[in-house]
Amino acid sequence: MSNNIAAIADLLRPAVEALGVELWGVDQIGQGRSSILRVYIDKGEEGISIDDCERVSRQISGILDVEEPIAGEYTLEVSSPGMDRPLFALAHFARFIGSVANVRLRAPLDGRRKFKGVIQKAEADSVCLLVDEKEVSFPFSSIDKANLVF
Repeated sequence: MSNNIAAIADLLRPAVEALGVELWGVDQIGQGRSSILRVYIDKGEEGISIDDCERVSRQISGILDVEEPIAGEYTLEVSSPGMDRPLFALAHFARFIGSVANVRLRAPLDGRRKFKGVIQKAEADSVCLLVDEKEVSFPFSSIDKANLVF
């Protein structure tokens, strides 16, 4: 997560949690005039409803209008992380130990940037996947993008 996106998540988290939902993560697709700010929310076993998305969208729209953390025009989308949920934090990996994940690294590790495997561990700022019967570990900070495989 880039510094700007992390700052936006920190800005929005208190308002989202005050509505009784968890801020799962924030992602920005594109930049400038045509970007999308995607805010993922979660609510445990009961899941997220359209009403939850609408309430969060209204609440955070006001914050974004006042604070203006994004230069240029953008479209705000609020949604559930879904079954193939993105993994934004080390705690997300820890929560889904035993699940299959796709991980893309910022820079190659042993000549590869993309890995698909079962999450084995997530601790001390590192993630370990079981990929093709072999454990592969990398620093959490080296992950560019990750999501569960449904």
